[in-house]
Formats: sequence, C-alpha cells, structure tokens
Amino acid sequence: QVQLVESGGGLVQAGGSLRLSCAASGRTFSSHAMGWFRQAPGKEREFVATITWSGGNTYYADSVKGRFTISRDNAKNTVYLQMNSLKPEDTAVYYCAALSNSNSDYRDPVEYDYWGQGTQVTVSS
Repeated sequence: QVQLVESGGGLVQAGGSLRLSCAASGRTFSSHAMGWFRQAPGKEREFVATITWSGGNTYYADSVKGRFTISRDNAKNTVYLQMNSLKPEDTAVYYCAALSNSNSDYRDPVEYDYWGQGTQVTVSS
C-alpha cells in the first residue's frame, strides 16, 4: 500500500516557476515508478512526466519537455516536479501517482495503482 500527498501548488505568473512535491508513505515506494498527471476543468487527465523506480529514466509529455523536470529521492520517499517557464495552459490540478508494473504504459493513468489527492496550479497571464 502506498499513500501519496502532493504539495507545492499555487498561483504564479506566466514565466514563473513552481516545485511540486509528492510525499509517499509505505515501504514499497522505491519499487514503484512515479508519475505526474494533470487535469484541467472539462478535460481528461493527461500525462505529464514519469520517473522509473531507480530514477535512471524519465519521460515527459511533449507539451512540458524542456520546461519541467521530474526527480525523486527514495531516501525521503518523495518525488518532485520542477516546473519552469510556466504558461497559462499549464493551469490544472496536478496529481502524483505510483506505478508498480514496470511493463505498463506509463502514459496511461489507468495503469497506475495509487493516486494523491491533487494540488492546484494556476498560471496567470
């Protein structure tokens, strides 16, 4: 069992930065790949980034590549999403999620086993 709690969301102007954190409980955290997804009002939940259990591989949506960086600290049971050069279209509720099956499609939210409650990110123009 893994429980996830996101933090770090807020209101920022376009071009600004935020760092989201996701604290996990449970001894199996280090064995899970971790992902960030987001959902804007009226839209489906979409993939943002994923990091493998070791941190050796990272994957990004094209819309955030070069602006966002996902990282993890297994000693602290925490995964991060550094978001730079934010745009109004990045406004959404951001969720972290844990994926136990390394052969799963990491871009598909249905594949993830555990989810946090989400944190709101609002980017003003």
